[in-house]
Amino acid sequence: MQGPPQITSRIPGQRRIWLRRVPILALLAAALLGALFFRDALGVEALARHREALLAFRDAHYLASVAAFLAAYVAIVALSLPGGTVATLAGGFLFGLFPGVLLNVTAATSGAVLLFLAARSGLGGSFASRLNRGGGRAAGLIAAIRENEWSVLLMMRLVPAVPFFLANLIPAFTGTRLPTYAATTFLGIIPAAFVFTSVGAGLGEVFAQGGRPDLALIFSPPVLLPLVGLAALAALPMLLRALRKGP
Repeated sequence: MQGPPQITSRIPGQRRIWLRRVPILALLAAALLGALFFRDALGVEALARHREALLAFRDAHYLASVAAFLAAYVAIVALSLPGGTVATLAGGFLFGLFPGVLLNVTAATSGAVLLFLAARSGLGGSFASRLNRGGGRAAGLIAAIRENEWSVLLMMRLVPAVPFFLANLIPAFTGTRLPTYAATTFLGIIPAAFVFTSVGAGLGEVFAQGGRPDLALIFSPPVLLPLVGLAALAALPMLLRALRKGP
C-alpha cells in the first residue's frame, strides 16, 4: 500500500531536477547552433563590412548603441557564441580605449556570470557534491582549488591557456562561490581586454588600408610576459601557503 505514493513522490523531485537543467541545456544548444550558423556573421570581416553603419548609428544614438553593444556582448559570452574576441575589438572600435575597455570587461563578466549560474544550477552543484562525497583525488583537488580560489581563478583568467568558455564552466563544477567567481573574472580579464580594446581602437586605420588586425598580438613576448608575471603574482599566496604547511 505504500509503494505507489513513494513512486509518485519521486516525480516532482525528478521534474525539479530537469527544470534546473533547462538553462544549461539551452545554453549548450545555443552554443552548438552559434558555432554552425553564426561564425561568419560574428567575424572580423563582418565588422569591416558594417563599420560605416555601426559608426553612423553610434554617432546618432550613442546611449542606444552602448546598450545594444552590452546586450550583444553579454549574449555572445553567455551563449558561448563564436565572436568574443571580435566583440572586444568592436568595443574599442566603436567607443575607443575608454570607455571601451570598461564596457568590454563589464559585458564579458556579466555574460560569464550568467553562464556560471546556469551551469551551477543545472549540473555543477550536484556534480561537486557528488565528488566531495566520493572522496579520493577528485575531492582533494576540489578542496585544493577552494583553498586557493583567488589564485587559481586569477591565473586561469590572466594566462590565455584555458579557453574562456572552459574558464567560465570549470568553477561551476568545483563549487566556487559566486562573489569570488565574479570578482576574479572582472579583475583577471582586464589586462587582455585592455590589449584587444586598444587594437580595436586602431581598427579604423587598419580597415581603411584593407588590412586585418593581428590577433596573435597577445601571444607576443611584450604582451604575454607581463601576463605571465601577473599570473605568477596571483600564484604567490598559494605558494606561500603551501610552504607554511610544509611537506
